[in-house]
Amino acid sequence: QVQLVESGGGSVQAGGSLRLSCAASGLTFSSYSMGWFRQVPGKERMFVAAISRSSGSSFYTDSVKGRFSIYRDDAKNTLFLQMNTLKPEDTAVYYCAASIHTISTRLASARGYGYWGQGTQVTVSS
Repeated sequence: QVQLVESGGGSVQAGGSLRLSCAASGLTFSSYSMGWFRQVPGKERMFVAAISRSSGSSFYTDSVKGRFSIYRDDAKNTLFLQMNTLKPEDTAVYYCAASIHTISTRLASARGYGYWGQGTQVTVSS
């Protein structure tokens, strides 16, 4: 079965950095676009970044542009999210997800993804 396992979360002070990883198994990783979402208690899951299959085009929500970078290693079936200059408002549970879609409008919506990881907590203190 498909498994997406996130790691790399933790606690960091504002201005710090973290790198999240998402190890995928049970699917042909290179055939899927991948995304990162985040969620805080009581709110819906929000798009953070996505990277398309084949072209490798990346997309970001405005609040993380210039600070976060999404990339993938298809040889290792792994997705990454490098997060720099972290802010307290970045605090959330971060989820990786896999999608068959390639266009940005689909990849920016949680409904565009068929597989999800269990999430990893990121806490940024001021």
